[in-house]
Amino acid sequence: MKMVLAGAPPSDTDRERTLLRRARTGDPAAFRQLFERHAAGVWRFLRDLMRDDAAADEATQETFVRAHARLGALRDEDRLGAWLLGIARHVHLESLRQRGVHVDVEDDVHARHVDAVLPTPTPEDLLLDRELEVLLAGALGTLREDRRAALLLRIDHGLPYEEIASVMGWSIQKVKNEIHRARLQLREQLAAHVGGRP
Repeated sequence: MKMVLAGAPPSDTDRERTLLRRARTGDPAAFRQLFERHAAGVWRFLRDLMRDDAAADEATQETFVRAHARLGALRDEDRLGAWLLGIARHVHLESLRQRGVHVDVEDDVHARHVDAVLPTPTPEDLLLDRELEVLLAGALGTLREDRRAALLLRIDHGLPYEEIASVMGWSIQKVKNEIHRARLQLREQLAAHVGGRP
């Protein structure tokens, strides 16, 4: 049995729940603290999707404006980060539609023909390799919008499949399939560049 000491400092999760409850009652300082905790991750996700710092700045602001207005809609207080990323994804998709960009969400023909046996390193390893960062950014840019979002949520933000499913509005099986296909596409595109590396 775990003993809790009186006066023990609250956990980070407890602090966030408290901030969220205060923000829901209209406390602007609490919402500001939530913004400061999550804005960098939301911005990074949006920048990776949009590939434009200024657009990511605007989309991050819009994400938090919408989140502030809809705090009451968040059912699971422990999933605030995933909820914010879901809003960010919708902001991004809306920005694409406003610019007249067609968002292809069901093109799996290419994925069926990808050879699964390709050289290592994995896409996760490539994210850490500065020499290949530009190549990886280009390869990520060729992924379908929703597939790229799911992959980034997994490898850049570390979300479990269940939370990605919630953000994307997909089943867990679809999340696993899309992330697998995204990894295969990246490996195929980067195979020529990593094949000759020691």
